[in-house]
Amino acid sequence: MADRPERQPKAYLNRRFIESREGRGLRILSEYLEPLARFTRHRVNDTIVFMGSARLQSRETAEAALTEAQGKGEGVEAAQTVLDMSAYYEAARALARRLTEWSKALQNDEHRFVICTGGGPGIMEAANRGASEGRGINVGLTISIPNEEFDNPFISRELHFHFHYFFMRKFWFVYLAKAVVLFPGGFGTLDEMFEILTLVQTRKMRKRVPIVLFGRKFWDEVINFDALVRYGTISAGDLALFHRTDSVEEAYEIITRGLTDNALGTPGATL
Repeated sequence: MADRPERQPKAYLNRRFIESREGRGLRILSEYLEPLARFTRHRVNDTIVFMGSARLQSRETAEAALTEAQGKGEGVEAAQTVLDMSAYYEAARALARRLTEWSKALQNDEHRFVICTGGGPGIMEAANRGASEGRGINVGLTISIPNEEFDNPFISRELHFHFHYFFMRKFWFVYLAKAVVLFPGGFGTLDEMFEILTLVQTRKMRKRVPIVLFGRKFWDEVINFDALVRYGTISAGDLALFHRTDSVEEAYEIITRGLTDNALGTPGATL
């Protein structure tokens, strides 16, 4: 008796096809539809996005590293810099906790103004940690990159997403965002910051989103915004698109005031 022919998988179950060049459109669409389904299921309509370096450490970790470096007699200067920069980790943690507690006090049926990060270590971990300490759910949008070994245990499990495409990850940062806080960071943070500023400047993003650059010394040294005005490549009025501060209290006031004035009555992802 002849063997029965092997049953072929349905196209949407055919991993070889899904992972092929021809299946790319479906993979991209999946990174829109699957997060959308989860956000809808958990009633997450708005986020406060925290961005910043993955390399920054908590004060406790940085102090331990400095003590170790001093004991070895090498790498002391670098360890001291890490400790100095840990102030931003602690500020992100404190700000995320305060904003989470403020949001929870709104007593709305939806989860309003949920903390959202890139899901990694550093500033991202700090913000997820602060939100967790404020007993709020929070979002992590991780990305598949070669050096992605890290553990951020503070993300709400049901809202931990993993992306392949950077542009889809950026979409979800912006689509739900009602406020953005940028802490010191590297290429990724700068890329995200300039994309958001461009969307606001060109009014491709029409919603009024408070944008806070935390750490005046860092931002003023790394990006000479005044020079951009002086050379005529941006308008003087473009400097009003964002706020610079070193104060958790001031950042909190800017964000909560902006959310109250512009977003509190309009839940949902509007561009």
